Amino acid sequence: MQILHAAILGIIQGLAEFLPISSSGHLEVAQRLMGLQADSGAMMLLTVLLHAGTLTAVVVVFWKDWLGILKNLFHSRLLGLLIVASLPAVLVKFGLKAIHIDVDEFFGGGFLGIGFLITAVFLLLAEKCSHHGRHAGAKEVTVNNALVMGCFQSLAMIPGVSRSGSTTLGGTVTGLTKRDAIKFSFLMSAPAVVGSLMLEGKDAYENGSFSFLTENIVPIAVGVALAAVVGILTARTMLKTINKVSFGWFALYVFLMGAFVLAMQLTGSFGFPPVSVPFL
Repeated sequence: MQILHAAILGIIQGLAEFLPISSSGHLEVAQRLMGLQADSGAMMLLTVLLHAGTLTAVVVVFWKDWLGILKNLFHSRLLGLLIVASLPAVLVKFGLKAIHIDVDEFFGGGFLGIGFLITAVFLLLAEKCSHHGRHAGAKEVTVNNALVMGCFQSLAMIPGVSRSGSTTLGGTVTGLTKRDAIKFSFLMSAPAVVGSLMLEGKDAYENGSFSFLTENIVPIAVGVALAAVVGILTARTMLKTINKVSFGWFALYVFLMGAFVLAMQLTGSFGFPPVSVPFL
C-alpha cells in the first residue's frame, strides 16, 4: 500500500463523513479510480481503521458533550436520545441478518450511482423542510426527533446514501433547524462508527486482514491521522456555516457524482459493475 493512496483515502474519509455526500460511496469511487483492490486484505484493514480517525474527530469536536455524559452517565438526556436514535439501525441490521440478507450483497456495487442520486433528493428535501429562521432560538432535540433521525439513518446502509444527509433530513422533517439536525447527526455517528468498527473489525480479524498491519503501519497511520484532522476541521466548519449554506449545493454535487458513476457503470470503465436494482 502506498502512502499517497492511504493519505488520499484518509482525506476523503475526513471530508465525506461530515459532509452529506456519503463517505463509503466516495471511498469506493476513489479506490476504483486509483485502481486499488478494495477486497485486498490491506485495503479492507485501512477502510476499517479510517473509521477510528473520524471517531476521533467526533470525540474531539464534541468533547464537552461526551464529558457531560460521563459526569451524569445514568441520568444523561443526551445519552438517552443517542440510544433511541441508534435503535432503528440496530434492529434493521439484525433483522436483515436474521433473514440472511446482507445489505451490501443485496444492493451490490451496481446500485452506487443510484444511491448518490437518492442522496441528492434527500438533501433537496432537507433544505425545503429546514425551519431555519422560522422560529426563535435553537430547538431542543426530542425523542421524536431522535427516533425519526434513527429511522433515516437505517437508509444509509444502502451504498451511496449519505448517513449525515439522510439523518439531517429526518431532523429537518421533524422541525429542527439545519444546524441542530446536523449537530445531533454528528453525535449519532459515534455509536454508529463504534458499531461499524466492532463488526467490520471482527470480519477483518476473521479473514486475516490484520496480518497486513505490520507491513503497512506507516500508510495506515497516515490515512487514519488525516481522517481525524480533516474530520475535525470539516465538522467544525459545517457547524459554523451550515445555516448560511444551502443543501442545494451539496445536492448538485452528489447528483453530478451519481451521474458520473452511472456513466462509468454503463460503460464498464474503471471496473465499475453494471447498474443493478434489487428485484429488477
